[in-house]
Amino acid sequence: MRTTGRQISSSAVFALLLSVVPTQAGASELSAGISFGGIQAGTATRFAVSPHAGISWRISSNILFNVHDLLNIVPPIQIGGTGIYNSAIAALGYGWKNGDFSAGPSVAIYFMPACGSTLCGHVAGMAVGAHAQTNAYVAGPLGVSVGANVDWVGGRSLVLPGYVSVLVVVGPVLRWSIK
Repeated sequence: MRTTGRQISSSAVFALLLSVVPTQAGASELSAGISFGGIQAGTATRFAVSPHAGISWRISSNILFNVHDLLNIVPPIQIGGTGIYNSAIAALGYGWKNGDFSAGPSVAIYFMPACGSTLCGHVAGMAVGAHAQTNAYVAGPLGVSVGANVDWVGGRSLVLPGYVSVLVVVGPVLRWSIK
């Protein structure tokens, strides 16, 4: 039940970020995609499937404020079983006609298989860190997204007493402009 409370807390943080975004008459963009990559918590890297969605608001002609949600799913086909790592991100960025780059802080909740130096098992908790993402639109609204998170995984665990989690994902992205 602790994970459910953390999911609600993460959702509340995400909703708060959406409510304080500066609203203006300028354009905003929605983007969504699915990426594939690896997530490393401890000594083992695992394959991850990562659906993601975000919204961007133009603060000025090229400066963006972004809010992203990145859900990372470790499929149960791997040793250690399934895992979930969900990150909520608020970022500032720079946008141009065919792409954008953004970076900012992230808050994540997780339930992941992990291996330390002597033990393997599932770890659960909340992590804070940093996120960077770039999107390059190569065919109209269709593009490629590359994102990376570096989070500090803390807390009490025999498997990982405190560690850095690194996630890098690459995949297609689709954007919609709203004026």
